[in-house]
Amino acid sequence: MLPTIAVIGRPNVGKSTLFNRLVGRKIAIVDDTPGVTRDRKEAETRIGGRDVRILDTAGLEEAAPETIQGRMRASSEQAVRESDLVIFVVDARTGLTPSDRAFGEWLRRQTVPVVLVANKTEGRQGGYAAMEAYELGLGDPVAVSAEHGDGIGELHDAIRENLPEELEEDEREDPDRPLRLAIIGRPNAGKSTLLNALLGEERMITGPEPGLTRDSVSVEWTDPTGGRVRLVDTAGLRKKARIEKALEKMSTAASIAALKECEVAILVVDALLGMDEQDLRLARLAEREGRGIVLAFNKWDAVEERVATRRKLDDVLTASLAQLRGIPVVALSAQTGRGVDKLMPAVRQAYALWNRRIPTGELNRWFENMMTRHPPPLADGRRIKLRYATMPKARPPTIAIFGTRAEQLPEDYRRYLVNGFREAFDMPGVPVRLNLRGTSNPYAEAEG
Repeated sequence: MLPTIAVIGRPNVGKSTLFNRLVGRKIAIVDDTPGVTRDRKEAETRIGGRDVRILDTAGLEEAAPETIQGRMRASSEQAVRESDLVIFVVDARTGLTPSDRAFGEWLRRQTVPVVLVANKTEGRQGGYAAMEAYELGLGDPVAVSAEHGDGIGELHDAIRENLPEELEEDEREDPDRPLRLAIIGRPNAGKSTLLNALLGEERMITGPEPGLTRDSVSVEWTDPTGGRVRLVDTAGLRKKARIEKALEKMSTAASIAALKECEVAILVVDALLGMDEQDLRLARLAEREGRGIVLAFNKWDAVEERVATRRKLDDVLTASLAQLRGIPVVALSAQTGRGVDKLMPAVRQAYALWNRRIPTGELNRWFENMMTRHPPPLADGRRIKLRYATMPKARPPTIAIFGTRAEQLPEDYRRYLVNGFREAFDMPGVPVRLNLRGTSNPYAEAEG
């Protein structure tokens, strides 16, 4: 299904002209008379390498629901709710009106991403006139002239950046596709034994000798919840200094490739040895790749001091994996099968959180509360003014924060926001991406 883009704005700001420009042919009727477009028009086109469907909507007007204008507005609002992206058009030549501000505020409460377009910016003063649009709090306005074609390339870029991720071929064709799961860990941590326990059969050769598994092995399986899983049992990752044979180099490369391709990774740790630096490196690599992670604390049946062992593990995770605070841990024995039944429910939960999106309105209420509790610090003696936040994508959850000098936020404040996000929305152990988008608003230079 093609991603849908709705072009909205009050009457006579140039929506239909922009629609025709994006589609590449004249479909919508264009006239200076406000309200010419009363019904939605749509067309398919290609923008930024993506096939999309574009809707040209009736003008947004403040009007009673029973009037023609009221019904036109209701139709446009419905188009917004059905779209993957909204292009909100304002007239830079006329300047912002109360209606623009009202609809901008309404858009900030919606879950759909918005690209703000300041139209009619042709001429020497056009770009400067577009700066007023920053006041809407919808990010950087894209200055265009739909009539003359100015700025359309920049608009294409903004559209491509804000469209939802393009699904892989198998995701489009098979909505019931398997969850892609990688099993990673040091040699002899029990990865193959765990896979056999999950499958209920001796699929992999196991033994006390490290490095029995040389290749990444793909296995299709249906877990107890009835969901399909594609498991990859990887050859153990070793420290570079110990990788001497070409075969082991290939095993390492295959393990990293499996991690890059999976959605959730099970990191198997030998409970008798504890979590060492190599395990931490693997966890950090999975986090950098943005994968959901579950820690399988294997050989738990052989641990004598369980309370002390678990406390030590928690201390290591707190001190060395702060970016994965709350990572799920399942203590189990792959050899006896004890605790293995708890692993896949934990994986499914991690996968659900990894896919979760937070509505823009709910996200901004949290964001405003975080700034009230702890305002952003100064940067080079100047105030950082954060305006609003959106969540343009999940897999993993990604927060985009817009504001003046937002890119200068110090690392400790970024951690404050990420940790607060995880806590507020109950998403422990999930990799979270934070994209900071500053503005070049010339009015911002006067701010203290």
